[in-house]
Amino acid sequence: MRIPPAVADRTEPASAPPPRRWSDARAALRDGASVGLGMLPLGLAFGALTVQSGLDWWWAGTSSALIYGGSVEFLLIGMVAAAAPLASVAVAAFLVQARHVFYALSFPLHRVRGRLARTYSTFALTDEAYALTATAQARTWSGRRILWLQLSLHLYWAGSATAGALLGSLVPDGVAGLDFALTALFAVLALDAVRDLRGDLPTPVLALLCALAARLLFPHQLLLAAFALFTAGLLARHLATSRKPAHA
Repeated sequence: MRIPPAVADRTEPASAPPPRRWSDARAALRDGASVGLGMLPLGLAFGALTVQSGLDWWWAGTSSALIYGGSVEFLLIGMVAAAAPLASVAVAAFLVQARHVFYALSFPLHRVRGRLARTYSTFALTDEAYALTATAQARTWSGRRILWLQLSLHLYWAGSATAGALLGSLVPDGVAGLDFALTALFAVLALDAVRDLRGDLPTPVLALLCALAARLLFPHQLLLAAFALFTAGLLARHLATSRKPAHA
């Protein structure tokens, strides 16, 4: 018996599967929830510090939305309040943010489609976003999922900074420990990265040796020197291991 087209259409499922972009968004929110919650106290501290430094409350929200660099934003508060020369601000921002050049070497930007999307993904490449996308589980993430992750972290930071600025007058000046939030967050990200290596002991050891060497040789440019030494070490190890089969 032939079923009329109208009847056949009514036999189809009433609910279609959700669009992939929304499933990617939900997955990205889950991926960045723990790190985003860790950014909240740091953003609140930044907003409160902005107001207590004599700047208007909206400066925190504008800075977190347009600059979006936690460590350099903390540095800029004092420089802006002291009316530092623009050249000094530019040099300081370059030295602090230069580590992002090394992040770009392995960040999965090639999965992000579209010029506008890639532009935002490049802008929103932070320490937290890089740490989450550098794990083994993230190798299968789509470009949409990466973008949603970066956007959620951006909103965590901008929202908490704005809230901290609005509530800054309620925070006592003598509160201690807020400045340790950034260090604690980086420590957790580093432990997760080491755990994800699954027995690859030489990489953490190489990172530690590079940090110690940078501390002894270049104490005033420790971060930039440590990243440069670590990158050189990784490249040297890659070249050494890739040449071994050729001699076998």
